[in-house]
Amino acid sequence: MKAFQLVLIKPSHYDDDGYVIRWWRAMTPSNSLAAVYGIAADCAERQVLGSDVAIEIQVIDETNTRVDIPALLARFARNDNFGCVALVGVQSNQYPRALDIARPFRAAGIEVAIGGFHVSGCLSMLDGHAVGLDACRDMGIAIFAGEAEGRLDAVIADAAAGRLAPVYNYMNDLPGMEGTPVPFLPRKHVERTLGASSSFDAGRGCPYQCSFCTIINVQGRKSRYRSADDVERIVRLNWAQGIRKFFITDDNFARNREWETTFDRLIELREKEGIPLGLMIQVDTLCHKIPGFMEKARRAGVNKVFIGLENINPANLAAAKKRQNKITEYRKMLLAWKAQGILTIAGYILGFPADTAETIRRDIEIIKQELPIDLLEFFCLTPLPGSEDHQTLWRNGVAMDPDLNNYDVEHVCTAHARMSPQEWRDIYHEAWHLYYTPAHMKVLLRRAAATGVPIGNLAKYLLTFSTTDRLENVHPLQGGILRLKRPSERRPGMPRESAWLFWPRFAWHTAAKHAALAAAAARLLAWQTAISRSPGARDYTDQALTPVGEDDDALDLLTKTTGAQAAVAHIRKVAELTAARSA
Repeated sequence: MKAFQLVLIKPSHYDDDGYVIRWWRAMTPSNSLAAVYGIAADCAERQVLGSDVAIEIQVIDETNTRVDIPALLARFARNDNFGCVALVGVQSNQYPRALDIARPFRAAGIEVAIGGFHVSGCLSMLDGHAVGLDACRDMGIAIFAGEAEGRLDAVIADAAAGRLAPVYNYMNDLPGMEGTPVPFLPRKHVERTLGASSSFDAGRGCPYQCSFCTIINVQGRKSRYRSADDVERIVRLNWAQGIRKFFITDDNFARNREWETTFDRLIELREKEGIPLGLMIQVDTLCHKIPGFMEKARRAGVNKVFIGLENINPANLAAAKKRQNKITEYRKMLLAWKAQGILTIAGYILGFPADTAETIRRDIEIIKQELPIDLLEFFCLTPLPGSEDHQTLWRNGVAMDPDLNNYDVEHVCTAHARMSPQEWRDIYHEAWHLYYTPAHMKVLLRRAAATGVPIGNLAKYLLTFSTTDRLENVHPLQGGILRLKRPSERRPGMPRESAWLFWPRFAWHTAAKHAALAAAAARLLAWQTAISRSPGARDYTDQALTPVGEDDDALDLLTKTTGAQAAVAHIRKVAELTAARSA
């Protein structure tokens, strides 16, 4: 029987020294890889190439697994180059690395296809040739834009026939999700992420219009979702191989029309069948207004939530069309999550129009004192290809960084009206130090002990978030355990280092970083132990944990910017009008 070789590769990207970012255990699982593997496995089971042709699938997430190109070329050669390399879920910062991976396969005459947010976003928002897409055409790489449900059969058939089309564009035909093959990865791949976590998307699409977002232009604004039966199948498939932790990757699970039926099914699996689910979801800042949402989230197994807080200056939020974020609701929302004992992670973007280094420092201090956030993640405002921001700058001919490798939301990629590029870079790195001070990390642990947030889990995250930028010079979401490098994996165009210099320096740096990491872990463990054993741990309180009241109007959060003052005045006016109508 012939065997079609389908190699699914999720590329990483290069660090500032030109080396591939790869770990023994990576932080974040790739849902794109799980989704495409699930669809490909279904194609193999259905024998879409005929009963006499098997489809052999190999999965490689480069953030935790080396892409051994010579070994892969040898595998294809043993099978007469009958197969295809699919570069999956490629984001803009991964696009240069994806092309470098593809190059030797194309030179050997092997079919290669590329999909993901970069190519999909560019075809959706630009002219089809912008931002490096012609590099694919020049190399003979097939561009796949859109989602693969119901479409992968044809791509595999074309690859088997040696006639991949230059472009498969399904951006105007987004598929339904219900009843389609579900995201799945075998355990050996899941184990290469921290905590052995897998992922799945319960829904796609977001109704909001944030100008920096690519998701709304790639997955659309209409809610599409998996059924509760689909979600149960995902859980059972993974539980059968001992996997119980999941990142539900919906950009905003609170706006998934089927959130309640999904939670109800997960609650049943936890409470009646004893599957000890641990879930992380992403939500908006108004989710606390949905009756029963937070209570059911906790019962379903949610122990971590990511919230797109983005900024505390209403002027910045308005500039980004993030109108759904109301800073007057931030404390209510965060305290509501605290009441459920769920760990909160908030995204915070630096580089909005009203930002300066001074205002960013001020705002971080306000957040520390007045908002009960556990973990704060910092990002640079980045004109990602596929976003409205990028489209506007591109159409107006505004200069942007030509190196897509830097579009990782931690590098400065365009000019700012009030900060120089160096000031912007400096305040980004400084922000991590400003928030994760020893004093504030102790406060965060005390708040956790007082509110029932798992203090040990928080301490682990504090270790990662307080050290990764400083020790590894990458964002914590790109982090992991034990950085892996090879001299041969340096970016083309950068000089290859001598092994005699590379390996001793790498060993020394690894030892030094892990010594610093061990010291930080020891400090956090000591703080955690002391706080957990403190007789008054449950009685701790501070300004951030104080219930919302009339005194909130005097908080710096609501008084330090003209936008905040206007937001408070608007709420008062609405309250007065409502009271007058009721009288």
